[in-house]
Amino acid sequence: MSATTTASTAGTRAPRAETERARNENRLGRRLVAPAVIVMLLVTAFPILRALWLSFYSYSLTAPDDREFIGLSNYVTALTDSLFWRDIGVTVVYMLVTVAFELVIGFAFALVMHRVVFARGLIRTSILIPYGIITVVSGFAWQFAFTYQNGFVNSWLPFVPTDFNWFGDTLPAMIAIMVSEIWKTTPFMSLLLLAGLAQVSDDMVEAAKVDGATWWQRMYKVILPNMRAAIMVAVLFRALDAYRIFDNIFVMTAGAEGTESISFLTYRQSIEQFQLGMGSALAVLLFLSVLLVAFVIVKLFRVDLAQARGEG
Repeated sequence: MSATTTASTAGTRAPRAETERARNENRLGRRLVAPAVIVMLLVTAFPILRALWLSFYSYSLTAPDDREFIGLSNYVTALTDSLFWRDIGVTVVYMLVTVAFELVIGFAFALVMHRVVFARGLIRTSILIPYGIITVVSGFAWQFAFTYQNGFVNSWLPFVPTDFNWFGDTLPAMIAIMVSEIWKTTPFMSLLLLAGLAQVSDDMVEAAKVDGATWWQRMYKVILPNMRAAIMVAVLFRALDAYRIFDNIFVMTAGAEGTESISFLTYRQSIEQFQLGMGSALAVLLFLSVLLVAFVIVKLFRVDLAQARGEG
């Protein structure tokens, strides 16, 4: 009877211990991020609130004294304009294609960096070099590479004519931009995935190998399920960054040939056309759409954070 009572008591206390551990970890996490959050709010709160306030006005820098309160008119104009939705579609294509390629290539790089035995530091450094290059510099380099007059891409691709103009139409221009983006940011993806690989227990992989699992079975049944949280973080970070793509478009096409993203449209309205009211409204819509993208990604992965911490 006492043994049964002891087992029953242990069974009821275990969840309490786990709950208390999770509560302590959450409390510690909030304390650790609080200083950074406070600093970020102090730096960004005023610009965000200022942009929200300006979005309710018809305000142009060319006529600063003619500012007029128009309520939600800027939002209505943006949401009913086909150009806005076209740029949203272009932005989503940029995000989906680049993140998909970066996830596959970055995971391959992460496997190499994780398994390599000799010259590990040299290989990891070499893979991370593109991420250390300034985006504008890499954008100019890839623009030069894709020009048909003196670039090397046309001569390296046998199925492309030597005089093919990559920046003469929407699809090839978007491909050039996405190639430059993938080349630049894949190392960041591989770095995040490498951290996830380091969390996978070698004992579990070896046990699956002893049981006769093939390499693909170990990958899909053991490695990837245990990397779910790391993959979600990598995809989330890169998707949000890719959704705000601006630099490569600015350098390579300046938004021409239908390659304009929603960030570039916001820049054009605010900086080139001096329409701060409309530009602020577009910035607010961009911010809200970024939140929506983050929400969708988190919901799609459905990561159990307690299980990822080893509590499940």
